[in-house]
Amino acid sequence: MGKAITARSEDYAQWYNDLILKSELADYSAVRGCMIIKPYGYALWENMRDALDKMFKDTGHVNAYFPLFVPKSLFEAEEQNAEGFAKECAVVTHYRLKSDPARKGRLIVDEEAKLEEELIVRPTSEAIIWNTYKNWIQSYRDLPILINQWANVVRWEMRTRLFLRTAEFLWQEGHTAHATKEEALFEARQMLDVYADFVENFMAVPVIKGTKTPNERFAGAEDTLCIEALMQDGKALQAGTSHFLGQNFAKAFDVKFSDRNNKLDYVWATSWGVSTRLIGALVMAHSDDDGLVLPPKIAPHQVVIVPIYKNDEQKAQISEKVNEIIAVLKQAGIRVKYDDSDNARPGWKFAEYEMKGVPVRIAIGPKDLENNTAEIARRDTKEKKTISLDNIMGEIIYLLSDIQNNIFNKAKAYRDAHITEVNTWDEFIDVLENKTGFASAHWNGTGETEEKIKELTKATIRCIPFDAKQEDGACILTGKPSKQRVLFAKAY
Repeated sequence: MGKAITARSEDYAQWYNDLILKSELADYSAVRGCMIIKPYGYALWENMRDALDKMFKDTGHVNAYFPLFVPKSLFEAEEQNAEGFAKECAVVTHYRLKSDPARKGRLIVDEEAKLEEELIVRPTSEAIIWNTYKNWIQSYRDLPILINQWANVVRWEMRTRLFLRTAEFLWQEGHTAHATKEEALFEARQMLDVYADFVENFMAVPVIKGTKTPNERFAGAEDTLCIEALMQDGKALQAGTSHFLGQNFAKAFDVKFSDRNNKLDYVWATSWGVSTRLIGALVMAHSDDDGLVLPPKIAPHQVVIVPIYKNDEQKAQISEKVNEIIAVLKQAGIRVKYDDSDNARPGWKFAEYEMKGVPVRIAIGPKDLENNTAEIARRDTKEKKTISLDNIMGEIIYLLSDIQNNIFNKAKAYRDAHITEVNTWDEFIDVLENKTGFASAHWNGTGETEEKIKELTKATIRCIPFDAKQEDGACILTGKPSKQRVLFAKAY
């Protein structure tokens, strides 16, 4: 199976597409720009979603659901937000079809069924949610509102790639309302920290936390915080954003509250979100030319057991022992699959589960039963060893933890080796074109310079790191004074 994947060194983009399809994470659909998330890919998303959902609830958030459609007048209310998404919107103009009198069995739009007002298929939900909050908030006693929504959104894309950029995608979007600026600022930073915790400790992908430049902010935000990750081809990927919206949406939708002094004021807001794009990040950060490499904490199957037998009697004996092992592993909360199907040989199964990135594979044959042993193979390093079945639970628990840590440390070592300080334009170009990764460089702070660098190199400022040290320097393009370095990279 591995031979069907294009090598990363040959064509990284094709390797990625091959891997998504061969590992059965997703498939192309009949709708241009949209994808089908297959059961294995959706199981991965469910594990990611469930972990994040618990983290949200642990910080006091609750889930709700808002309409898919947004009246155009509401969408227009916050001008910056409307302009920022205008070119990506799918628009509903009619509410009915009718039979085509000229072509039997065909349908056409019923021109008499035109909507009085167009409906926008949500690209994001600030408009519909803040129009709702207007009815929910009257007093400081109604605050804070800490709501998250798991949903789909549509952003019309001309150039699409599975998981990374599709017209429709799944995500979560948090939308919170607060009585003070300080509370909203705390919320925005807290949720960014939640994202960083999840991406590093569950996905095993190291991230850099920072602030977006004004040019790169979310439309309608006063500040956008982000986590940036680095893929194996040296390109950056934005793994999550959290926005401090100030009072912009409250003013646009006239959402006021009476404070403790009985004085009216506008509500302070945040929004934050991550999407199925994280699956693309997961694939590109860890996988190899033989398939996926999945962190145990979110892998659909943490362990797969493959029996090796020559006849039904051997299979029955092995299955009896395997069922005992499964009971022990499940008792420890380990997700285990037993593949005793007769439609493929063990070698084919080994290749299949290697392709799907299952962290641990156990093989058991007749001799293993005699010796009370099993062969264990780990996906990350492909090392194999024989272990006693007497302590299999302890062995597996240790191995899953070690694999999780090893995957993270490998990705972190790569990321750290690809953060390069540059002081001249030539050094900057050399990093972008040859070494790749993040270029830590001085910038004079103007949007004009930022756009010129992007025009010349296709590199963008990924973030201004929170821990960026203050130092005097000269902008790599203009030579003008700079007080700190920012991170540039080519990105997805």
